[in-house]
Amino acid sequence: MSERPYTRVIGMLNGVGLRPTRQRLALAKLLFDGADRHVTAEELHAQALGANVSVSLATVYNTLHQFTAVQLLREVVVEPGRSYFDTNVTDHHHFFFEDSGAIQDIPEESVSIAQLPRIPEGTTLNRVDVVVRLAGQPAGGMASDTD
Repeated sequence: MSERPYTRVIGMLNGVGLRPTRQRLALAKLLFDGADRHVTAEELHAQALGANVSVSLATVYNTLHQFTAVQLLREVVVEPGRSYFDTNVTDHHHFFFEDSGAIQDIPEESVSIAQLPRIPEGTTLNRVDVVVRLAGQPAGGMASDTD
């Protein structure tokens, strides 16, 4: 017997304490049905409209930030005012191709950090994000892995 279309995303949202509203369900289905990827709010908004999901860009931003807050997504800030939301929440880093805006994963074990600065008293280290900025196009000429 096959799984109903929204069963998986309903379980994901319930599992992190988010109410599965119509808009959250539709956006979660677009984000999480398929391979891991990086997406901007504008790209997800366009995909939602293309799938006949009536949702404002503000709602897309709010939903992406809600999903990030409960660790369903990771936000990768590549420049001031430019973020990608990553469905791969495991520890890893990123290549950012400045010419095309493409972003690709770098496995965590491919980056070695010899020393971190002493963190301020009363704080804890959550994670270290490395974004390696490159000129030129990704191998294979792909524009982006955000699709």
